[in-house]
Amino acid sequence: MQYYLYHAYYIIYGINKWLTRRFTISGLVVFVCLLVAGAAGIDTNQTMAYQIFTFLLSLLVIAIISSFWWRFRCGLSRNLPKFATVGTPVQYRIVIDNRTNRVQTGLKLWEDLADPRPSFAEFHTKVESNEQQPHKLEQKLGYFRWRRLIYRQQKVITRAQDIPILSPHSKTEIKVTIKPTHRGLVRFTGITITRPDPFGLFNATKTRNLPQSFWILPKRYKLPQVSLPGMRRYQSGGVALASSVGDLEEFMSLRDYRSGDPLRKIHWKSWAKVGKPIVKEEQDEFFVRHALILDTFQTVAASEKLEEAIAIAASFACQVQTQESLLDLMFVGTEAYCFTTGRGVGHTEKMLEILAAVKACQDKTFEFLIPLVLNRASMLSGCICILLTWDEERQRLVNYLQGMKIPTLVLLVSTEEGDWEQDDSLFNQGQGLDFKVLKLGQIQEGLLNIK
Repeated sequence: MQYYLYHAYYIIYGINKWLTRRFTISGLVVFVCLLVAGAAGIDTNQTMAYQIFTFLLSLLVIAIISSFWWRFRCGLSRNLPKFATVGTPVQYRIVIDNRTNRVQTGLKLWEDLADPRPSFAEFHTKVESNEQQPHKLEQKLGYFRWRRLIYRQQKVITRAQDIPILSPHSKTEIKVTIKPTHRGLVRFTGITITRPDPFGLFNATKTRNLPQSFWILPKRYKLPQVSLPGMRRYQSGGVALASSVGDLEEFMSLRDYRSGDPLRKIHWKSWAKVGKPIVKEEQDEFFVRHALILDTFQTVAASEKLEEAIAIAASFACQVQTQESLLDLMFVGTEAYCFTTGRGVGHTEKMLEILAAVKACQDKTFEFLIPLVLNRASMLSGCICILLTWDEERQRLVNYLQGMKIPTLVLLVSTEEGDWEQDDSLFNQGQGLDFKVLKLGQIQEGLLNIK
């Protein structure tokens, strides 16, 4: 049953897209009237509706045939931004080069996106746990699930853009506005330009391939000035670690060679200048390093809780000052990942791109993340844990961090009803632990209460 429904929705989506592009609003009205007149005029002895059917059919046939005579040569270029943010409309420019000898009027521009239709496996999987199905029949038909998947995978809302009058052999710049709705990589495949026939019923189309893409970053919340606790700790390799060069110390000064100095510390350029051995004097480097732990473990492919957790992580990634510190983002996707920014390692923009691509981990448990955190615990000055639920595994990680005297901020993203139980034994530890519950729909208010 699901297999046939999937293919039916797949075909209907394609037909609907074709009708929307090809028919004007007036054309759709005429098309509907044509169907009604055709149904009503089956018996020509009882009604004259068949005459209306014949007239409307003639109009549509003429309109469709006339669309094949439109010849439009043009050049197109699109200037996309590097990034956009969920919920914030973004505007960019498209340049149209009219290469014909005629004035072009009444044109519209459509952005062509990569096909958002899900695969059968995606359609067959469980929907988001917090989404309410309208009724049992809808659960069996799955149209609600299909619509949500299309909306999520399309990632942006686009509208047809009216094109001003194009003069012969001239370039015209127009501004296009789209609204990002979901994070991720948006892929454009081309641009379609349409022009209605003289009756204003059917559109002639010209499509140009113009593949491009850009990232939609997670939405971000306003945060107070969060003072993350923790002391500066020794980082093996110092700045060399940040530059991925090797296990070196921070360069301080030059001095004369002393007996016993290793050859690797000789500064060969200075020796060549002064004619005697000169060595580099270095010292171990200490600086602050925080971990940003993102919980991605859930049984469904997508959920509002995960999206909010990613948005919170993105907010902290932008808030934490990394000029004199390091920030490690730790999460699990197909495997365990750790990405570091600050001190020359990477930029915040790169971490936001990574967060934009994060997916739920459905085939592993939270235990898979714990070794990744503990392997770096000795270098950490503090830790921010963004969790989707509260259970023994997550409590065990927090207990490990508490046992190692690492100051920890725990942010639990919760449903309105609450999906966690407070453990008094954990909260009685007190030292270095700040635990906040952030309810869906009240995330911003909860974050502003963080001290």
